[in-house]
Amino acid sequence: MRPLLLSLLLAALVAGCRSPGTSFYRLSADPSLTATTPRAVSRPVIVGPVTVPDLVDRPQIVTRNTNNEVTLNEYARWGEPIKSSIADAIAGDLTLLLGSDRVAVASRTIFDPQALRVRVDIQQFESVPGDAVVIDAHWAVRRFGDESPAVSGRSLVREPVSGPDWNALAAAHSRALASVSRDIATAIARDATP
Repeated sequence: MRPLLLSLLLAALVAGCRSPGTSFYRLSADPSLTATTPRAVSRPVIVGPVTVPDLVDRPQIVTRNTNNEVTLNEYARWGEPIKSSIADAIAGDLTLLLGSDRVAVASRTIFDPQALRVRVDIQQFESVPGDAVVIDAHWAVRRFGDESPAVSGRSLVREPVSGPDWNALAAAHSRALASVSRDIATAIARDATP
């Protein structure tokens, strides 16, 4: 009986010492978006490059605790580099908003002299679990080979987080990026189509 009790106690200790499992998250296009233009944009649209602050350019989800304290969450991670995930989400959003199947991420496309290039510089990518996310994005749309000034803008979005978990945080970032994408789509439809 004593060896059985010892074995059970040892198994309980080992189980109690295990680290929690790592979960991986991604950003996604907002499937509720609909075309904002009366007709599909005919030019190809290429999203990228995307830049992000060094603080969040890492696999761990970085959260803000106070104005001067952040946490790198070892068990809550992005499933791909955050720059790639942002580009994928914006490309997916623009596909829906522009009514076009000719939107791609720069890393997955070939040069097309007729294409519009969307550059996105994320100045702030803040996460406060259970509260809100903030994205401050500066973006520019330019035709390949065109020397004229780019159509550019800034989107500052604060999106509430609908729950305490990491999935709710990632979903809030996706919704915030959909707002950025709406601004970009409006500029493309108004100023950058032939």
